[in-house]
Amino acid sequence: MTAENTEGKMQYVRLGNSGLKVSRIILGLMSYGTPEWADWVLGEEEGIKHIKTAYDFGIQTFDTANAYSNGLSEVILGKAIKQHSLPRDEIVVMTKAYSLVGRTPQEKYTSVKGVADGVDALGYVNQYGLSRKHIFESVKHSLERLQLDYIDVLQCHRFDYNTPIAETMQALHDVVQAGYVRYIGMSSCYAYQFHAMQNYAINNKLTPFISMQNQYNLLHHELGLRLISRYSTIYFASTPI
Repeated sequence: MTAENTEGKMQYVRLGNSGLKVSRIILGLMSYGTPEWADWVLGEEEGIKHIKTAYDFGIQTFDTANAYSNGLSEVILGKAIKQHSLPRDEIVVMTKAYSLVGRTPQEKYTSVKGVADGVDALGYVNQYGLSRKHIFESVKHSLERLQLDYIDVLQCHRFDYNTPIAETMQALHDVVQAGYVRYIGMSSCYAYQFHAMQNYAINNKLTPFISMQNQYNLLHHELGLRLISRYSTIYFASTPI
């Protein structure tokens, strides 16, 4: 990672071993959506204001997920881009697939352990995980909420224990080839899971991950060092403190 600006302004760095540049500080959007999903979440007006302020200070990379406020975080980012005419050829939009998106704001079925048992009986069959079907549907719905034609970085929000790695990596490669996604990344998994997925992609000439997002702080830090040294994959932190 090489800083391009040394004059006290925002610095921009390559994301992993790719040519994509992101702001050294990335604005995470989990806290924008609706307080019905979580009481610490800010609403649309504040969210749009924060996104514009971040952009004015040089932050051109925004990280959201379909699960955040059951899609409303993506909606807010899309509205901010439209309302303030944020240049699409400059900004980087990152979102995530895997999680179940509830029909109402207060529904929350995804945790650090994955999607809760019993959701199929609630009418959510095939609407979570990393199956080929759900990856394509998730990308389609995220693009609709974001009001965009493509996603810069699509990240797998969790490891899927119930879908073959071969199916997941082929589907991720295919959404890139179809033009819906530019790059792919991983999030919230163990090192051996990342290794298995990345090695499958490399060995089968499929699109590899360029990033890994996970907890990185005094208690959780070993995974990032191993991934960076082996794959030239950028590791960026969630919950840094």
